[in-house]
Amino acid sequence: MPPSPSAPPAGPTPAGADPLATLARPWVAIVGGGPAGLAAAEELLAAGQRVVLFDAMPSLGRKFLLAGKGGLNLTHSEPAAPFTARYAEAADWVGQWLAAPGGDAAALRDWAQGLGIDTFVGSSGRVFPQEMKAAPLLRGWLHRLRAAGLVVQVRQRWSGWLPGDAPTTLRLDTPAGPRVLQPDALVLALGGGSWPQLGSDGAWQPWLAARGVALAPLRAANCGFDLATPWSAHFVERHAGAPLKSVRLRFDQDAAATGAPAFDRAGECVVTASGIEGSLVYAASARVREAIARDGQATIHLDLLPGRDAARLATELGRGRGSRSVSSHLKAQIGLDGVKAALLRERWSAEELTQRLARDPAGLAAELKAWPLVLGAPRPMAEAISSAGGVRREALDATLQLTALPGVACCGEMLDWEAPTGGYLLTAAFASGRVAGRGLAQRLTPGG
Repeated sequence: MPPSPSAPPAGPTPAGADPLATLARPWVAIVGGGPAGLAAAEELLAAGQRVVLFDAMPSLGRKFLLAGKGGLNLTHSEPAAPFTARYAEAADWVGQWLAAPGGDAAALRDWAQGLGIDTFVGSSGRVFPQEMKAAPLLRGWLHRLRAAGLVVQVRQRWSGWLPGDAPTTLRLDTPAGPRVLQPDALVLALGGGSWPQLGSDGAWQPWLAARGVALAPLRAANCGFDLATPWSAHFVERHAGAPLKSVRLRFDQDAAATGAPAFDRAGECVVTASGIEGSLVYAASARVREAIARDGQATIHLDLLPGRDAARLATELGRGRGSRSVSSHLKAQIGLDGVKAALLRERWSAEELTQRLARDPAGLAAELKAWPLVLGAPRPMAEAISSAGGVRREALDATLQLTALPGVACCGEMLDWEAPTGGYLLTAAFASGRVAGRGLAQRLTPGG
């Protein structure tokens, strides 16, 4: 194995010179200290390469730590075929990363176990660390990588290339001023465009585009949506932040355009001041986002009472309410209250609702089984859990090296793929980093 990159270079270093400028060759620079960048570093170190990792933030893995704030969903336990299908249009591409050594969910669990982190499968099939936290896993991983020779340098922001730069020229903005290095290979693991305050701000797009790299525009993924017509001020004051529990979301507006089957899933979501968000909405967000881009708006339908069929609801609604108010009748007969009942008042006045209940309980029941919400725009990408778009597949070879920039690989969320929540995002990010690291290690190996 070559000497550790933390060892001083042979011979004296001139006063004021960058110690990395004379680092023994070959060495690899990685820009981005999230899961993809760290996975690439792990593969390169295992292959005996010198690796220096740079990150713009004061510490590594900030978005990874945020993902674990409410319980780190590391991966998912479902079989390989449906797991891979979660990546939709990119399934065959991402499937190649998952099929590579160390890429699938089982390998990820074994890897965590090797760091002393036990995992378990939750009731939904999602896989979590026993402690439900990201910090212990990240600490153990960084300790092992540093012991293997990884050098980490933080507060180092990549600033792209200048005309005439080699593909692997590394320009950095640092607290001490500009810095220019010439590694033998470069891994870009810069993230997408969500949560820019944690480091992934998408600033890399114009620099890659100027070098002839094909890009798809970044877009919000796993995001909430604003209504086309806002909620009333009264509704927002009373119910913004309220969960819509035990509902079913159906979306089929894109069926004619794409041939996709209807999205139809039970779960929970949350009313926001401007619209709707939450896990059930995130699961449909890619299709809803594309429908809005194509049609200008998208209509989802919520089954507000999925435990009752329309005929039963009609019977229960049609029972005489006596002296009870309409709201009391809805709560007593069908259990509809709170934010769900308030949705009805967003559309009808008390008098209109009373008349509908008296004259057409079957029609009202049908509407409760398919309550329409017209969505006008996704929430800003900065608020999204993840982003879609990025470096297109055709710009990369099978090892995720850029064909336009020899010696430069990309991995993680800056690539043009997306996935729903449930552990799929992290699994593919890890896997892509391993593919990129392994490919560059082979490139730098004599005869590789």
